[in-house]
Amino acid sequence: LLGQIHTYMRFGPPPPLPPVATPDLASALSTLAAAFADVLSAAAADISWQSAAALAASLCCVYLLGAVLLSEPTPRVDVPVDEDVEPKIDGSTAKFDAALLTAEGARREPSVVYCWDPSSMDMLGTLPVASAEDVAAAVGRARVAQAAWAGSTWGARRRLLRTMLRFVTENQRAIARVAVRESGKTMVDAIFGEILVTCEKLKWTIAHGEAALRPERRPTGTLAMTKRVKVEWRPVGVVGAIVPWNYPFHNVFNPVISALFAGNGIVIKVSEYASWSTLYYGRALRAILAAAGAPTDLVQFVTGYGSTGAALVGSGVDKLIFVGSPSVGGHVMRAAAASLTPVVLELGGKDPFVVCDDVSEAELDRIAQVACRGVFQNMGQNCAGPERFFVADAAYAGFCSRVGAIASRLKCGPPLDDAEVDCGAITMGRRQMGHYQALVDDAVSKGARLLVGGYTPSGDDPLAAGSFYPPTVIVDVPESADILQTEIFGPIMCVVRVADCGAAAANDDEAVRLANNCDFALSSCAFAQSAPRARAVAARLEAGMSASNDLEGSTYLSQSLPFGGRKQSGFDRFAGIEGLRGLTTPRAVCDDALEWLPFGLGALLRTAIPPPLQYPSRGGGFDFASGLIELFYGEGVSLKLRGVAKLIGAAAK
Repeated sequence: LLGQIHTYMRFGPPPPLPPVATPDLASALSTLAAAFADVLSAAAADISWQSAAALAASLCCVYLLGAVLLSEPTPRVDVPVDEDVEPKIDGSTAKFDAALLTAEGARREPSVVYCWDPSSMDMLGTLPVASAEDVAAAVGRARVAQAAWAGSTWGARRRLLRTMLRFVTENQRAIARVAVRESGKTMVDAIFGEILVTCEKLKWTIAHGEAALRPERRPTGTLAMTKRVKVEWRPVGVVGAIVPWNYPFHNVFNPVISALFAGNGIVIKVSEYASWSTLYYGRALRAILAAAGAPTDLVQFVTGYGSTGAALVGSGVDKLIFVGSPSVGGHVMRAAAASLTPVVLELGGKDPFVVCDDVSEAELDRIAQVACRGVFQNMGQNCAGPERFFVADAAYAGFCSRVGAIASRLKCGPPLDDAEVDCGAITMGRRQMGHYQALVDDAVSKGARLLVGGYTPSGDDPLAAGSFYPPTVIVDVPESADILQTEIFGPIMCVVRVADCGAAAANDDEAVRLANNCDFALSSCAFAQSAPRARAVAARLEAGMSASNDLEGSTYLSQSLPFGGRKQSGFDRFAGIEGLRGLTTPRAVCDDALEWLPFGLGALLRTAIPPPLQYPSRGGGFDFASGLIELFYGEGVSLKLRGVAKLIGAAAK
C-alpha cells in the first residue's frame, strides 16, 4: 500500500482522472471525514482509548489518501525513440575516418561535426558547426525565455524537476543506449555514471533547493537595531556551459537542473565528441519543459569546435561553467576576463588512493574491487577518479596481486549489446590512446613494471577494429615518472610502493607526501583498517573532496556536497547549496523592522541623521561618532560611560 501511495504521490495515476472525478472525490472524502467527526463527538463521553486511536488512525488515512488522490500528478513525457537513439547499423554503414578531423587543414576546423560510435567506428551522422551569430541567437532565445521564468514559483520549478525525474526513471534504457553509442562506455557504466547520479541530483534539488535559495535572514548590525536584513538569491540570467564528452547525458542535465531551478536559462556547448546525443536529449528537454509549462527556449544547445566555445564565452552570458583541461580552461578564463564574466572551472584531476599498512587480508579483497571500479569505470575517463595508488609496503604485494588478477579477467570490447563486457571504448580514439602509450612507455623506461595491458591493439587484434585500450595495471612506478603528474583520463592503474619508514605514523607521512606531490587536487581517498586512521590520512590530502574507506567519488552520491577542486583542478563549485547559490547573484536587503507599530511610531523610528552629523557641520561630528564607538564597542563600564559623555557633548554643540 505504501509503495502504491508513494508512486501515486510522485507520478499520479497511470490514466489521468476525468475532470468530473476530482470534485466528486473531494465531496466524498469531505463527507467521510464529517462522519468520523460526528462519531467522535457522539461517543466522546465513553469512548475507549483503543477506539479513539483507531478512529484517529482512520482519519489520518483519509487525510493522506485525499492528499494523494487530489495532488497534481507529475506529467508524463513520451519522446519517440527515433534513429537518433537506434540508428540503422548494418554492413553497409560507413566507418569513421579520423583523418576527416584534419583533412581540411591543420589550422582549420572541420566544416561539420562528425559523430561516430567509438566502439565500432560506425558513422552516426554530422551536425552543423554553430557560428558566432548562431551562438548569439541561442543566447538571445534563452534570455527571452529566462525573463519569463525568473519569476516562476518554487512549486513550478519543482514540478519541472519532477517531470524531468519521471522521464529519466521511465526511460533509463533509451538514455543509456544513446550515451553508450556515442561515448563507448558499458551499459552498467552508463546506468551508474549517467543516470543514477542525475536522479540523485534531481531528488536532492526537489527536496532542498528552495531552502538553499529562499531569502535568508541575517543578524542586524549593532547600530541597525531597528532594521531587518536578509540575503536574496536572484537568478544571474543566462548561464553558458561548455561541457566535456565523458558523460554525454549527465554533463548536460547536471548544469541544466541547477540553472533552471535557480531561475536561469542556459546555453550548452557540448563537446565535438559528444554532439550526436543532443538530438535525443535535446528533444527530451524541450518536451519536459513543455509538459511542465515552462518556456521551451530555456535550454539551448550549440555544437561545434573551439571557435563555437569561444563565441559562447564572448556572447554576453551572465556566468560560465567550463569543464575540461587546465590549458583550455586558462584560455576560457582569459577570454571571459575581457567582459568580466564570472567562471566556474573544473579542470580534472589525478586523485590519490592511499592504502595504509594495517589493512587485513579480507579488507584488501574489498579494497581491490573498489580500486578497480574506480579506475575502470567508464574506462577511467572520469574527472574525479583515482589515478595514483599509494600502497604501504606491508600491503603492497597483496594489493598488486589482487588488482592484477581482477584486471586480467576483464572483458574489453563493443559494449552495447553484450552485458558481460566490463570495459568499453576510448571516446577520443587513437589520439587519446597515443597519449596513454607515451605515459606508459615513459614509466616503464624509468623502472615501472606492467602487470596487465599497457599496449595499443593493432593488426589482427579484434580490439583494433574500434577505439579500445586494454585495462592496464602498472606497478613500481617511480616518483619521477610523467604518469604521476600528467592526467591520464584512461584505464590505467599506477601503483606506487610507500616505503616502510619504521612506524605507522611515519609511513602515513610518506604516503601523504607522495599524494600531495601533484599540481592537481580534485578529490582523494584513504583506506585503513582503523577508521580514525583513514579519516586522519584523508584529512591531510590536498583536494577539494575526500573520502575515507570508500572511493572518493562517493562524495558525489550526496548531492548536498559541493563538487570542485584546488590547484590546477580549478575553482568555484557546482552541486550542493554552493553550486545552486553560485548560479545566483546574492542581493543584500535592508528595511525597517518596526513599520508595523501604530500611531505613526513606525515612521518615527525610521533612520534620521543625528544633528551632529548633519550638513553643514557644527564641529561635533567626530566626537559624536567616537562616542558611539566607545558606547557600543568599547570594553568596560568606564569606556562606555565616556562614550555617553562624548555623545552628550557633541549634541550640545
